[in-house]
Amino acid sequence: MHPLYKILARAAGREKVKPGEFIVGKVDLAEINDLYLQVILSFKEMGGEKVWDSQKITFVMDHYAPAPTIKAAENQKKMREFASEQGIKYFFDINRGVCHQVMPEEGLVWPGMLLVATDSHTTTHGAFGAFSTGIGATDMAAVLLTGEMWLRVPEIIKINIEGKIRKGIMAKDIILYIISQLGTDIALYKAIEFDGEVVKELPLDERLVLCNMSVEMGAKATYIGPDEKVTEYISHTNPEKYKEFRFVKRRNNINNEEYESIYNFDISNLEPQVALPHRVDNIVPVSQAVGEPIHQALIGTCTGGRINDIKTAAEIIKGKKISLQVRLLVTPASSQILKKCIDLGYIQILLDSGATLATSSCGPCLGAHEGVLAPGENCISTSSRNFPGRMGSSEAKIFLSSPATAAASAIKGVIADPREFL
Repeated sequence: MHPLYKILARAAGREKVKPGEFIVGKVDLAEINDLYLQVILSFKEMGGEKVWDSQKITFVMDHYAPAPTIKAAENQKKMREFASEQGIKYFFDINRGVCHQVMPEEGLVWPGMLLVATDSHTTTHGAFGAFSTGIGATDMAAVLLTGEMWLRVPEIIKINIEGKIRKGIMAKDIILYIISQLGTDIALYKAIEFDGEVVKELPLDERLVLCNMSVEMGAKATYIGPDEKVTEYISHTNPEKYKEFRFVKRRNNINNEEYESIYNFDISNLEPQVALPHRVDNIVPVSQAVGEPIHQALIGTCTGGRINDIKTAAEIIKGKKISLQVRLLVTPASSQILKKCIDLGYIQILLDSGATLATSSCGPCLGAHEGVLAPGENCISTSSRNFPGRMGSSEAKIFLSSPATAAASAIKGVIADPREFL
């Protein structure tokens, strides 16, 4: 049985499950962000007085951090009050960062768990070997009340990534290319497993990008077999869980019959990729986008704001100035990442180039604050979506890329190939 099915079987108290079945599983962690005050309202409408387990619930104030409007401030205030009343152990306020970075940092994510959150990019945590998926406010309210969640057991697609990672290529380029080949509906209510020599070689930061962007193909969940990189990470974030998982080995003997389909990609000759407006799958090699003027570059979000992302941008920009017509925004995915990047000198390099350091939040990505676009402006972003109005005006254009491509473009003032700077 596939590891994802083992997770669901354990959660449902069953020996096995199979694709297409509906199950009710016990949740190991439920996360609510500050967009979802409705969770609390629905919980109370259902007659809820006390949450099922205050130790297995986390609130993260990340989308409107700090609050840019009175309404956002009121919502956060009500969430703080609810968390205090309920004795919620893991409440992370506006100073902590984006939920999909904060939860792993705090030792709340590990292999084999069932994690649900009020955010579509919850698929990110498949990189740790968890079954993690996004749910809505009503479902989450029921989870707070009962500790259980209904799920349809998904079919699993396997994506093997082989070849040699060339200079200037990052995980964002790889996943954009895969999306361009498979489309945005290939994995509707299905899980995606990533495997292959390239995946094994990628650092954990980069694996998270593959799993994060998989929801743009419709994925319900993702999975990368845990290995020593995962157990090493957990040894620092959650030593108690590390004792359970330190002997975890990546499984290479999963029967191919367990997969609905298998796709193989060789990325040896891959160019950096760019998603053109206004679709995530409107993807071209950077050579076909070079020269497009930009007004803003964003390096950050739950897709592109980790240490490896900021390090890569700093290496490209070091000793240079960004174009006078470009606003370069840097939003580390968490305050921990910010501190580490300060210690390593990356933030100083970026500030010296003319970059603006923004709060560790989701703000620019969803057009809430700290980087809203005006009509007619172009932005190249390491974020995950480029729909009209996603980052502000519906008349603005968003180009998605890797941190390397975004950094190179910020220097030149137009979309640029990062390989000329490496």
